[in-house]
Amino acid sequence: MLHTPGSIPTLDLSTARSADGSFTPEFIEELRAAAHTVGFFHVVGYGAAPTQVDDLFDVTRRFFELPLEQRLAIHNRTSPHFRGYAGLGTEITRGRPDAREQIDFSPERAPVAEYPADEPYWLLQGPNLWPRETLPELEDRAMAWADLMSQVGAELLSAIAVALHLPEDHFAEAFAATPAWMAKLVHYVGGVVDEAGSQGVGAHADYGFVTLLLQDEVGGLEVLPHGTDTWVPVTPVPGALVVNLGEMLEVATEGYLAATVHRVTAPAPGVDRYAIPFFWSPRLDAVIEPVPLSDELRASARGVSDDPENPMLSSYGSNVLKGRVRAHPDVTELHHPELLSRRTA
Repeated sequence: MLHTPGSIPTLDLSTARSADGSFTPEFIEELRAAAHTVGFFHVVGYGAAPTQVDDLFDVTRRFFELPLEQRLAIHNRTSPHFRGYAGLGTEITRGRPDAREQIDFSPERAPVAEYPADEPYWLLQGPNLWPRETLPELEDRAMAWADLMSQVGAELLSAIAVALHLPEDHFAEAFAATPAWMAKLVHYVGGVVDEAGSQGVGAHADYGFVTLLLQDEVGGLEVLPHGTDTWVPVTPVPGALVVNLGEMLEVATEGYLAATVHRVTAPAPGVDRYAIPFFWSPRLDAVIEPVPLSDELRASARGVSDDPENPMLSSYGSNVLKGRVRAHPDVTELHHPELLSRRTA
């Protein structure tokens, strides 16, 4: 295992499997240690094409350089599915606006016209919003990246299952046919959103299973390893993915694997930061049951985090909808005001 500055380990995914197709014991041991102790690690050797990372950052930058009226043409307030462009300071974390603008996208699927009242998470399924006339290559490159990240996310989740002494397909059923992954193209801007102060993104844990983050060289990501009060910077490694685990794995493993809290400090005024997070997540209707931990692992399980402001739910759809409502109250008020009243109640 290689180590980068800031005690964040680096794993090489190209070494994960042996010639017979099984995961190598060395990779599994490295993964288990990184996932349990730090909760964050870098991954290299994950199969990106030679210019894929640079091309994706280039087209992302070009979108955010478009005139505001062209960005607003795909405004997320026009989407009942929380897709499209969110302007500076409109996403809320821990009650404060973030110093970023972004595009949210997920699998391109038809909306669900009717669903049970106790399954409101189906409203999250629907079409994406893209600048198809002004910048058509953005959709092509972003969705190609999502295809690659889906493969990487599935491979890492298989390895995590093996690290938990489970069959590598243990989590496969929850992802079968229609995984509801999420992704963002993010532009951080410092010194513009007064209410944000130094907050690029406030301290939070992610909703799903595995987060795969591509960050540029500017930096600003910090993590708070379990049981500490010291924020650790995640120093950028060119082309590497930053991997962290989400709340669903914390729930499933009774805290043996933790959804590590992290934040982003806004860049200095005049400095642009770009990041592309991908959240490998199961079907919206997946309910994640506790995994059968061995006695050895159970002895090291820390229990699920007890945060009244962020209760963890075993239903993936309910967990992610909770987060969408909290992060985008403006979209919720426009399209789903009943969810705001339910949250208040």
